[in-house]
Amino acid sequence: MNVHNRPNAPVLDSYWMPFTANRQFKAAPRLLSGAEGMYYTSSDGRPVLDGTAGLWCVNAGHGRRQIAAAVERQLTEMDYAPSFQMGHPVAFDFAERLAEIAPGPDGAKLDRVFFTGSGSESVDTALKIAIAYQRAIGQGTRTRLIGRERGYHGVGFGGISVGGIVNNRRVFPQLAGSDHLRHTHDLARNAFVKGQPEHGAELADDLERLVALHGAETIAACIVEPVAGSTGVLIPPKGYLERLRAICDKHGILLIFDEVITGFGRLGAAFATDYFGVTPDIVTTAKGLTNGAIPMGAVFASRKVHDALMQGPENAIELFHGYTYSGHPAACAAGIATLDIYRDEGLLTRAAELQADWHAAMHSLKGLPHVIDIRTIGLIAGIELAPRDGAPGTRAYDVFVDCFEKGLMIRVTGDIIAFSPPLIAEKKHFEDIVSILGDALKRAA
Repeated sequence: MNVHNRPNAPVLDSYWMPFTANRQFKAAPRLLSGAEGMYYTSSDGRPVLDGTAGLWCVNAGHGRRQIAAAVERQLTEMDYAPSFQMGHPVAFDFAERLAEIAPGPDGAKLDRVFFTGSGSESVDTALKIAIAYQRAIGQGTRTRLIGRERGYHGVGFGGISVGGIVNNRRVFPQLAGSDHLRHTHDLARNAFVKGQPEHGAELADDLERLVALHGAETIAACIVEPVAGSTGVLIPPKGYLERLRAICDKHGILLIFDEVITGFGRLGAAFATDYFGVTPDIVTTAKGLTNGAIPMGAVFASRKVHDALMQGPENAIELFHGYTYSGHPAACAAGIATLDIYRDEGLLTRAAELQADWHAAMHSLKGLPHVIDIRTIGLIAGIELAPRDGAPGTRAYDVFVDCFEKGLMIRVTGDIIAFSPPLIAEKKHFEDIVSILGDALKRAA
């Protein structure tokens, strides 16, 4: 039954939807009306297995009463308080809780936390902090920002400037001077790999090329996703991140990890920083920070970066930056409740326990029609399909629609299917994902 024929169906005209083909969607909408645990409920009452944790964010599963109760208590006690020259206890409490699990080794954790409202805001905040840091240490010529091809860093002007997805960039101007490393995707040498691929560490040397081109004295920071998610699950080759860290250290360039997707347990450690054993200077987060319940982001900075800005007169504002909703009380309450769930249920490391079964399930799809690569790490998978001649992206989109109709939510980007199920998943959920997706792949022309 079409949504327009159902009683009490919503009117779809007014809502301009993000990252959506609005006219196509509204002609045949896919609507969700409920969520609990591992499942959504569609507007026509069908259970839909969530293979993507919403948009990489509902790490603890849906419908967490503990989070809802914490938000309700906070809204009743105090719905909003400003964070400019004022404060409220719950923001400080949340920052302290985050500092306890902050990325990085003991003694060198990135335990200074700046709150934002989203991943896009976290990225733009991190970029501004990097430039401000360089200025504070007397390196004011360092204003250039380096990203990577096929990187996704949100939709702010800073984020699209260092991002490397063409459709996010082609219409909009970017920050002057930004440049990009080559991406690490190499189907010829690294197809069908579990974990990190063997080939490609040398691609980090692209940063040396950009230093030679622009001059180290012009470069403030380099930002990469440890695992690129939105562009189709691109996993760093062995040694790549270590090499990038060393080059940044050599030339006085700050290294920023965008962990909006990988943060909070996605790889089997609290952060990809810890999983890979490579510590950047700044880490951006959002999504799993509040289990997706309330929009929020957080930037983790090293004490080196933070303390460099804590100079001059004590009555001077050290960083002229912030947001109306930085440290929002209800969001902080949601975040604290989320951290409690992660701790009590061991979810920050659960992906490490699940990954053998997960990888085996995903790679069992090898050999099905159109599958040209499968790559897995932690509780993430990317399944790349051969594109249709003259119609790239349409094959994966048709599989996406087919899966939804059969009770499975997947994510597609181009002709790549991405999975990131909630960390509460069980082996039976993996089996259902493989069954539904496998049938859909067999039906895809």
